[in-house]
Amino acid sequence: MKIVSFGDVHMATRNLARMGEVMRDTDLVIVSGDLTNFGGSADAGKVIDDVRGACGRVLALPGNLDKGDVIPFLEREGVALHGRGTVVGGIGIFGCGGSNLTPFKTPTELSEEEIYATLMRGYAEVRDVRPLLMVCHTPPFETRCDRIVGGRAVGSTAARRFIEEFRPDLCISGHIHESAGIDTIGPTTIVNAGPFKDGGYIVVRAVDGRLDARLEFL
Repeated sequence: MKIVSFGDVHMATRNLARMGEVMRDTDLVIVSGDLTNFGGSADAGKVIDDVRGACGRVLALPGNLDKGDVIPFLEREGVALHGRGTVVGGIGIFGCGGSNLTPFKTPTELSEEEIYATLMRGYAEVRDVRPLLMVCHTPPFETRCDRIVGGRAVGSTAARRFIEEFRPDLCISGHIHESAGIDTIGPTTIVNAGPFKDGGYIVVRAVDGRLDARLEFL
């Protein structure tokens, strides 16, 4: 089972043309949020169509820069992970889109309580499955994946609390463009690929009942 994940696309799907070899044996692509740049379902549809052109099986989350109608659009397309859980290739996958509250009042922001509740809804659908892959557009608080310029941590305290309580094998995040990297919280690996236009993506393979995640760049 091979999963490729990237996020913070913001309509810039051109790097898909450079990923032919990467996608050749990919079973699933996960888009970890911010498909658009303040766009709605029509823009999100263009991104999903481009991704499907590279890999037939797709799951996706809205990011904070995706308008509210992107959530029901992803539901209708059968690719939604926001507050949802699904099993693909024996891996339990669940997630939460949007972001925690920002000073910028972007289209899809959630309180910490809402982030925790959304993660719980998705987790409830796969809680007995192992390994577990959590996809959260906002990275957990105080990791190498949530630092803005200057070093301040701006990730989600609820996402961190959820990871500490339920210990998924892997958490894929995004949102903070300048914090592409890898970290851990207990046994959970945290990965932020940075914006897709910069060439960052994640390759996940299931190996002996665990998830091996690599951060790659084009």
